[in-house]
Amino acid sequence: MHHNDEGCEFVLKLHEHPQRRNIASEMHTHPYPHLPTPGRISHLAYLNHHCNLAHELWLFGQLAHHYSLEPPSPSASYFSLDLGHCRVLWMRYSEFSSFSVSAPQVDGAEGFLRPALAELPSEWLAQLPSNVLVAIHALVLPYAQLPAGLPDLAHLYFAGQELAGAAIGEGAGHLYSDFKADENGFVHYVLADRFMGRRQAGRMLQRLFDIESYRTLAMLAPPLAGQLAPELAVADRELAELTRSISHAREQDEPILLDRLTQLSARIESALSQTDYRFSASHAYYEIVLRRLDELREHRIQGLQPLKQFITRRLTPAMEHCNVVARRQRELAERVSRATLLLRTRVDVTLEQQNQRILSSMSEHAQLQLRLQQTVEGLSVAAISYYIISLLAYGLKGLKAAGWHLNVELLLGLAIPVVALGILAGLRVMRQHLAPKTQHG
Repeated sequence: MHHNDEGCEFVLKLHEHPQRRNIASEMHTHPYPHLPTPGRISHLAYLNHHCNLAHELWLFGQLAHHYSLEPPSPSASYFSLDLGHCRVLWMRYSEFSSFSVSAPQVDGAEGFLRPALAELPSEWLAQLPSNVLVAIHALVLPYAQLPAGLPDLAHLYFAGQELAGAAIGEGAGHLYSDFKADENGFVHYVLADRFMGRRQAGRMLQRLFDIESYRTLAMLAPPLAGQLAPELAVADRELAELTRSISHAREQDEPILLDRLTQLSARIESALSQTDYRFSASHAYYEIVLRRLDELREHRIQGLQPLKQFITRRLTPAMEHCNVVARRQRELAERVSRATLLLRTRVDVTLEQQNQRILSSMSEHAQLQLRLQQTVEGLSVAAISYYIISLLAYGLKGLKAAGWHLNVELLLGLAIPVVALGILAGLRVMRQHLAPKTQHG
């Protein structure tokens, strides 16, 4: 840091947050067009999911090259060109991009015979992306230049169509439109400048362009909701049928019902994944439209339907229908989940009863095996005792033959209970020795 002495420049090295510059630049990412009065402006908005940023930058770089101007930077999200006879403004948003051309009104030209878009090279215009959502031609004219009566205004600029409009900017300007596309697909606006100035006129028109863009994006959801409603009705009937079947299902029917519920749940979850973003985005766009309408600060013009009333009268019911379908879809998914949980609980109870029967059967088998083991053990004692007494008899007879004076029959009779008790005691010791190892294993 240099001291702020006389003749020295003050320099301070700041340790900035990594996102500080990006956040500061966000304040300037959505500029407004500057409009002369009288003037013309053409505005297009198109979906950009099929057109990546590099291609759009290349396209507007070609326009800049045509007029020997600097192209946009490789990471730009907006770009403006001053071509002298007109100005070009391009902006890219998350789901769509917009493109505006503004120019002074041509002397002697009336109405929309030569829109601002005609100021650009036709071969370049032919390369503009498809999927156009919004196409508008607007005129900014001095208020005193307009016809005094609404019928004459409608006849001169809107082919006699019924108009909607309002005083906007708390009366700084009057806006008129029939909101109907001409043969080329463009909607016409006429903005009468009372005391707006070019900057306020640009801001007001940009808000109107935003309203039309976000209104159109919001209206992408109602057709989807219309397609989804019959499918939800079918799924609802199927769920009701399955729920009734659960109450009186037999044990062998439960796996079939569980499989049908699982398939139904998968269908609903798949539909949710396909529609959830569109419905959520449409709700957000609808909220933006309402905010932009409030920012117009409109006042009613006698004999005209106000802009907010005209737009919301058509948009609000469509959004409410989407909300109903989205809510019905989620409620159906929750009901299927509860029915599946109920059936799984029933299946678990059935399995537990089966396990109890199996364990009871195993216990009976164990008791039978124990009794059989005890029987076999008794037979084993008798058999082992017989063989030991037989061996003992041979031994005693051999000793008697060798000259020993023995009563073989008496000794054998006395040995029988001793041998039998000894074998029983040995078997008991062996069982006691093996039992802890079995329990531990």
